[in-house]
Amino acid sequence: MKTITSRDNPLFKELSKLATSSQARRKSGRTLLDGVHLSQAYLDLRGAPVQCIVSESALANPEVADIVMRCENQHAHVTALPDALYNAVSQVEHGVGLMFLIDTPARELPAALAVNAVLLDNVQDPGNVGSILRSAAAAGITQVFCSSGTAFCWSPKVLRAAMGAHFVVEIYENVDLAALVKTSKIAVLATSGYAEQRVYDADLRKPVAWVFGHEGQGVADDLMNMATQTVVIPHLGQVESLNVAACAAVCFFEQVRQIQS
Repeated sequence: MKTITSRDNPLFKELSKLATSSQARRKSGRTLLDGVHLSQAYLDLRGAPVQCIVSESALANPEVADIVMRCENQHAHVTALPDALYNAVSQVEHGVGLMFLIDTPARELPAALAVNAVLLDNVQDPGNVGSILRSAAAAGITQVFCSSGTAFCWSPKVLRAAMGAHFVVEIYENVDLAALVKTSKIAVLATSGYAEQRVYDADLRKPVAWVFGHEGQGVADDLMNMATQTVVIPHLGQVESLNVAACAAVCFFEQVRQIQS
């Protein structure tokens, strides 16, 4: 373990940029995981980080000390920061004092849609994107494709909302969703408040590519027209529609119900 005490240190400067700049995260292909849960999930599912960053006071925390020991056992770099420097980087108020610096995966698009997948068309709220990733992972969905207008999946807010789902599903960003749909070997289902078929009446026992759209505008017309089916989630009451993350969860677990029944 080494200790950094200067704000002029190159690693500290990199951490500061990654903590505050989406452009820096995209350009460098790196991001920060803040907290015990995300760090444990990364260790369990992906292995050692590029760097384990810990505040000096957090070393007295048994959970943090255990993660630091696991990193050292895997020969990962561990760096301690005085609390003042650590708090200048961390975006989590009253956090535990632990973060990982990791490389974000770079993947080539599959040749065709062939397994359960999610297509996010201009879903802009990071909390919604993270919640959809979390529900997708829990439902056994393995691929998520995001348009260029969708919130950056490796931002801190999306990472916190997804609770480790990033390390279970394959995430593809800046995808031409219309071109991807043309390759599909499976049914493509889009949700629409104007659809006549209920999601509960669709046959979801085979792989499906789900399309979810912008929080206010929904799925773009070109994608909607390319869908194999459009489905609606019936609801009672005076609300116009469900939140997109809630809508996605209903669809995913209706598919799980059908597969298991």
